[in-house]
Amino acid sequence: MTGPSPFEAAEPLFHEPGARWRTVAIGPVFCMVALVVELLTGPVVHWAALPILAIVLAGFSYVMVVAARRHVSVELTSTALRQGTEELPVAEIEAVLPPPADRGEPKRWETARSLGELSDVPRGRKAVGLRLTGGTFVRAWAKDADELRARLGELVGDPGQTETS
Repeated sequence: MTGPSPFEAAEPLFHEPGARWRTVAIGPVFCMVALVVELLTGPVVHWAALPILAIVLAGFSYVMVVAARRHVSVELTSTALRQGTEELPVAEIEAVLPPPADRGEPKRWETARSLGELSDVPRGRKAVGLRLTGGTFVRAWAKDADELRARLGELVGDPGQTETS
């Protein structure tokens, strides 16, 4: 064992869960609505098919929520940034870079490696450029990228508006 994670003792400054557990209930709720409609409108009620379908839909949703919470969640504490399963100590962040320009050639950080084990910024998320100690660029990401950029800027002591890389 390597010791406690920086997330165990620190209060989160920013958190996105990746997916919400209520998503698992959508399929069963839909099946309940279908059952009520069948009971009110027709002679045929699918007593066996609707519960089976509800279980199958809940099972698929459960797998997707677990995967999203593991691989697409974001948490920032005063000591570390976690993107999916990858943790980056805040002490390694040298600068938080400004949002990308709408026009022109992309900046170096816009094509850098994304944090986390995914190959790119997850769908529905926006990138936040970071320059690490040693000059390496990486892309953090979040649904609310502006809030993550602001919180990171407060920790690093750089508002992220003066960088040009």
